[in-house]
Amino acid sequence: MLCRLSLRWLRPLPALRLGALGPQLAPVLTGGMRRSALPVWAASSVSAVAPGGAGGWYEALATSAPVQGAEALLLCAHTATGLPWWGSILLTTMALRGAVTLPLAAYQHYILAKVENLQPEIKNIARHLNQEVAVRANQLGWSKRVARLTYLKILRRLVSELYIRDNCHPFKATVLVWIQIPMWIFMSVALRNFSTGAAHSEAGFSVQEQLATGGVLWFPDLTALDSTWILPVSVGVINLLIVEMFALQKIGMSRFQTYITYFVRAVSVLMIPIAATVPSSIALYWLCSSFMGLSQNLLLRSPRFRQLCRIPLTKSDSHTPYKDLFAALHAKFSSRK
Repeated sequence: MLCRLSLRWLRPLPALRLGALGPQLAPVLTGGMRRSALPVWAASSVSAVAPGGAGGWYEALATSAPVQGAEALLLCAHTATGLPWWGSILLTTMALRGAVTLPLAAYQHYILAKVENLQPEIKNIARHLNQEVAVRANQLGWSKRVARLTYLKILRRLVSELYIRDNCHPFKATVLVWIQIPMWIFMSVALRNFSTGAAHSEAGFSVQEQLATGGVLWFPDLTALDSTWILPVSVGVINLLIVEMFALQKIGMSRFQTYITYFVRAVSVLMIPIAATVPSSIALYWLCSSFMGLSQNLLLRSPRFRQLCRIPLTKSDSHTPYKDLFAALHAKFSSRK
């Protein structure tokens, strides 16, 4: 079923002055709609400013074609399945993760495995090249700087030729990031539009009203914050588990990789208070997305699944990946006690 959306924007917020409390504005709702349980800043629409204004970029994002597509996808899933909104959000997230990010994650592992298998050949080339450049430097009287630059220039060219030969340039492994992050943003903004009343179904029924009664368990209102912090904390914990899984895979990380790991850990912790300030619909989507990411990472450790995806074997592969992972996690956290 094709579902079209007609977007109705909320009135702009007045600017807040230093030292003064912002006025407690209720969102401008259609007749008979309940007041939102969100704080003013979260429930209000982005200010309608000039294209170069402070809120212009978010307004452009919230009305963009990808966000409208995400809204249409959510509405179609809800209409086609007849599930409550919490179920529609979970189903849509699982479908997107399974149909889009899982194949890309398998492709990422495929590229990284081929790159890893090239490392012995690259080290052998580097060793011989270093000797040849040293001989030539003595013959021509090159300085150490010139010899070093010549060595690096030739090595980069030879390594690039190896990547082309095996069709495994490391940049191809980043395709997952360039697809997953925008998809995550578009879905989050679409759910925010629904939760704040900025989008309505074509039939005239308010999606915000449906979300207000479309929750389950301790979050029956998907437009309200999760006052128990169960969803936000769960998001942070699962993201930290994913980071630790990747960190345990890397043996002898470089300084840059170590800094990146600490940065992602900090972002995972920061996501907890952020998830506590957004509607439960968004926090639920983040939790489901993170859980699917954790599940995909575990699945991609399976030797049978890797063989099914034709991911090349590497020296770092284990025949008992889950047992090794549990032992590594237990050793890491028990050593801190």
